[in-house]
Amino acid sequence: MLPLRHHLLRNILQSSVFMRSSHHLLEKFSGGTAIIPVFSHRFLHCHANPFGNTSGLILFPLKYYGFRSYRRLASSGHVLMEPREGEGVIAKRLKKLHEKLGELGIECDPNQTGQYMHNTCPQCDGGASKEKSFSLFIGDDGKIALWSCFRAKCGWKGCVKTSENEEKYVVLQGCGSETSGESLKCQKLRTISEDDLHLEPLCPELIAYFNARSISVQTLRRNFVMQRTRGNEIVIAFTYRRNRKLVSCNYLDVEKNYWQEKDTERIFYGLDDLVPENDLIIVETEFDKLSMEEAGYRNCISIPNGRAVKVSEKLPSEQEDASFQYLWKCKEYFEKVPRIILATNADGPGQALAEELARRLDAGGLNGQRKALPRFAKMLMSSVQVLNIFGEHVLKEVIDKAEMFPIRGLLNFSNFFPDITDYYHCIQGFELGVSTGWRALDDLYNIVPGELTVITGVPNSGKSEWIDALLCNINERCGWTFALCSMENKVEDHARKLLEKHIKKPFFNLRNGESVERMSLLELEKGKKWLNDTFHIIRCDDDSIPSINWVLMLAKAAVLRHGVRGLVIDPYNELDHQRFFNQTETEYVSRMLTMIKRFAHHHSCHVWFVAHPRQLQNWGGNPPNLYDISGSAHFINKCDNGIVIHRARDENGSLNRVWVSIRKVRNKVIGRVGDAQLSYDRITGLFHDIDNSSNFLCK
Repeated sequence: MLPLRHHLLRNILQSSVFMRSSHHLLEKFSGGTAIIPVFSHRFLHCHANPFGNTSGLILFPLKYYGFRSYRRLASSGHVLMEPREGEGVIAKRLKKLHEKLGELGIECDPNQTGQYMHNTCPQCDGGASKEKSFSLFIGDDGKIALWSCFRAKCGWKGCVKTSENEEKYVVLQGCGSETSGESLKCQKLRTISEDDLHLEPLCPELIAYFNARSISVQTLRRNFVMQRTRGNEIVIAFTYRRNRKLVSCNYLDVEKNYWQEKDTERIFYGLDDLVPENDLIIVETEFDKLSMEEAGYRNCISIPNGRAVKVSEKLPSEQEDASFQYLWKCKEYFEKVPRIILATNADGPGQALAEELARRLDAGGLNGQRKALPRFAKMLMSSVQVLNIFGEHVLKEVIDKAEMFPIRGLLNFSNFFPDITDYYHCIQGFELGVSTGWRALDDLYNIVPGELTVITGVPNSGKSEWIDALLCNINERCGWTFALCSMENKVEDHARKLLEKHIKKPFFNLRNGESVERMSLLELEKGKKWLNDTFHIIRCDDDSIPSINWVLMLAKAAVLRHGVRGLVIDPYNELDHQRFFNQTETEYVSRMLTMIKRFAHHHSCHVWFVAHPRQLQNWGGNPPNLYDISGSAHFINKCDNGIVIHRARDENGSLNRVWVSIRKVRNKVIGRVGDAQLSYDRITGLFHDIDNSSNFLCK
């Protein structure tokens, strides 16, 4: 029979990491014979065989993390392997348990194990209030499920657990009084020692296995990595210690099965290495912890029980959080740590683990207040792979440049560098604003998505008419579409005004005797299609009054469904303004305008908001200003652009001249404060530039 070290050496050859160290290891364990491994598909072959006849050996498929030991086949031809508690076994058990719970009417997520789930009770249905009084707990190993209804009129409780031979599940009613949380508190933990577990120092073959993964014998000895014989094979034993005393032990066998010593306390691996004054690194596996130490980071610990499958919807209390009891028990260790680096894998479970750890270390749990999160950094990587492929210097560099854990609402300018570069190059085309279509306003006011323009003017000054003409111009030039919340206009009248501006002909025959051709029926049909494609109406079906929340909700739907780029709210006093009993009108207006601005910014939609001025005492016909708007000075304080529309009589007494006064422009790129005049065509509702340059004024 071949020596054990040759068996394990053959396994080392299977590792892809061995490609860099094969000569060294073979010279050490095979009398200087050098063998170059050649890989074909997923199996390992060698050009030379230092082991002699291998007809009795078994070749296993290549796997990165696993190690292999080989032995000759027994005469029966069967491999003598003991059953292991692998992920497949647990998944199968959880599936059966879920089916059994389904027979009892208990619906649950079979992947959400080790913590409490709350729902309505299938027996009492939560009573009249549909209270979620039903609590369910499923064990991590899938062997037991406990439930209890906390409604006094129900109180249904019970459990489902496997039989001794695990061939079936047994349902026990009325046994659920001892919840898993209570079981954790009352569970009697074993006191263990190396002698009790028959632990031994690592053999040279396992040391070579770790060496192939860039983990030295000094690191192994300092972390008390040992071995244990189980049946006919040797397994790796990672000893968990507190104050150098053995508390628990995790094992890894040749098939990558991983299990923990029963009835022992779960703690972090490497807990004795934690120095509160230094940065702390939390990793997923013992291999990651050992790799970090090779890079010079001893202040590193690993979790004892694998990774989170997904982020839980609700953070359980400390008493109910069975899967993370090891973290709650060690909370005193984290209080003085200046920074915590969460080094998990970049896959889904790894990111879920980082999120779950951060939530518990931050959400008022370990530090009482939200003080922990700013201390967090994260690395989405495998420490083992980085160390093996790139070396310890790269691993050090990655750790030193660990990205701080994101805090919602706290950002760096680097998060926006791509947007800033696009803004510089004017990628979207409207960074400098979209023209109004009137030359007189090109230097004063241009439209940028994401801004709020407040428009005011005395009644009958042409505010709504000017906005309609502006929208038609923008649509003709840029193809923008709009959402209209115009409460003062009937739909038919508003459609007539828009069609007249688009077709440039009157909707009806004029009464004043002017001989202007009315739009034809064909033009009307084409115009109706244009109306339907360009505008989307926000309007109450009944006689109710819309609120600003309702308007913004429908406007958001219009942005997402139809891609509108502009919203018109006309006017402010037609909205339902329900404010809190202790809220002033000024406070209400401030909050309302903040909501509108946030909508405009987040949905890249320009908002035009029409607000009438308050009653003007002794008004002499002069245009109002934005501070005259009824309600609050916040209309001018919070808007991005402020415009006053005023219709003035010319020397002949005509009202066809309209003053457009730009009273506020926050963004200097798109305009400036100033006044311009436009002529108004009553027949078509169009506004035109006045060619006389003396009628264009700037301030």
